[in-house]
Amino acid sequence: MKLTAALARLMEEDPSLSIEHDSGMHQLILWGQGEIQLQIAGERLKSKFNLPVRMQRAHVPYKETIRKPASQHARHKKQSGGHGQFGDVTLEIRPLGRGVGFNFVDKVVGGAVPRQFIPSVEIGVRDYLNRGLLGFPVVDVEVALTDGQYHSVDSSDMAFRTAARMGMSEGMAKCEPVLLEPVLKVSIAAPTEFTANVQRLVTGRRGHILGFQPREGWKGWDETMAHLPQKEMADLIVELRSLTMGVGTFDWGFDHLQELTGRLADEVVQRHTKSVAAQ
Repeated sequence: MKLTAALARLMEEDPSLSIEHDSGMHQLILWGQGEIQLQIAGERLKSKFNLPVRMQRAHVPYKETIRKPASQHARHKKQSGGHGQFGDVTLEIRPLGRGVGFNFVDKVVGGAVPRQFIPSVEIGVRDYLNRGLLGFPVVDVEVALTDGQYHSVDSSDMAFRTAARMGMSEGMAKCEPVLLEPVLKVSIAAPTEFTANVQRLVTGRRGHILGFQPREGWKGWDETMAHLPQKEMADLIVELRSLTMGVGTFDWGFDHLQELTGRLADEVVQRHTKSVAAQ
């Protein structure tokens, strides 16, 4: 791919640049040390490699989950001449611990839903989980198929898949959906005289200080560890360099998802809804 090769050349010339493939958000992310450096990289892609690109701020991979369980019955029934469509399911939806993911359970007894249709129910559930009530992928939930009905002629894989998706759409509204934002574990290195500035920088970006210690092998330097929402990482390097006379650096990695509520959550959902509508 020409773009990938061009970016590789840019990183050879400037090791402070890096790229990341985010499969969940379908993004190719270019990391650098501030807006100006990234703008220059974009201009070089155009002038040196004849690759005009449109760059935008990377999307934060928000997720959503639920706070309470619910049971939901759903029936998909359609008759339009010839064979119709019939699928009937009862689903139990409940929250799981953070980071567990998704679990589907078959609790059907007595053949209320024939075995061949149960995988289609799971597919319908997963269809819904790609975009929940708040507009984001749903995680950390368990869905159990507990009961249902079928028709010997009109039932099909698609009918049960549709019924399951309907059940999730109706049931999730009862489960108190909540937004989750990704939180990173960040390690910031800077001369000791700037450690207090670094800590104020972190707390001013909704971060939580985990502790600090002398940086190994660097006399007169400290290393501050913190949890920082990914949303707050934008331009962090610019402000850090400004506060540390140009020498501060940081490393980071994904740590966990945490609930985001109130005004900030409302703003995220509203922006996402507008973005989807504009597509």
